[in-house]
Amino acid sequence: MLPSNYRIRLVEPTDYEAIIDICRLVYPTERPYTAAELDDHRQVYPQGQFVAVRTDDDAVAGVHFTLRLRMADFHLDDSWDVLTADGSFLDHRPDGPTLYGADIMVHPAHQHHGLGHALTDQARFLVQAENLWRMVGASRLPGYGQHRDAMSIEAYVDAVIGGTLVDPVLSVHMKDGWSVVRPIHGYLQHDDDSAGWAEVIQWINPACPPPPEFDLRNLPSACVVKA
Repeated sequence: MLPSNYRIRLVEPTDYEAIIDICRLVYPTERPYTAAELDDHRQVYPQGQFVAVRTDDDAVAGVHFTLRLRMADFHLDDSWDVLTADGSFLDHRPDGPTLYGADIMVHPAHQHHGLGHALTDQARFLVQAENLWRMVGASRLPGYGQHRDAMSIEAYVDAVIGGTLVDPVLSVHMKDGWSVVRPIHGYLQHDDDSAGWAEVIQWINPACPPPPEFDLRNLPSACVVKA
């Protein structure tokens, strides 16, 4: 449950600088969003851009960016740059049946308050409100770097699923109700902690599930996803 001293609203232009600062803190090795890109997000899909703010001063504490895609336009193992049109979200499809969770970040000073879970729930509400089949994303695997020499990525993910290992990011996503699909390499350009790996994850809308042939897990990575 969202703490009473926070609320979630849609992104506004006055939030851009705070969002860029959070991006620098959370992804220090990645290029942060620009104000122009954040404005593109709002122009193409304003109802899919969320911020969690403190109620007393409206300070931005976390963000969740989404866009609608027709995944048939992509491959399952496409990188974040490809899926987001280099971070601009200009590939947003108003008729896309899948909500793509492009980014979720919580300022380090506001972590451990359930903001990530609340922001994820907000995106789920959007999936249900727009009668979409599912939400798809990719989870970093920052715990894998220290295990890369001892086990394969598949064995690592299985251990996280089984609870014998805890990944700082994937374990949280699983608690939030995401299901794992498969690992992919090269999702982010400079994620050394994850040894270049990420896990494709999805959440199916129980009110509007896709038919079995649209399940990501049934498709090889070299094939085009059809939903």
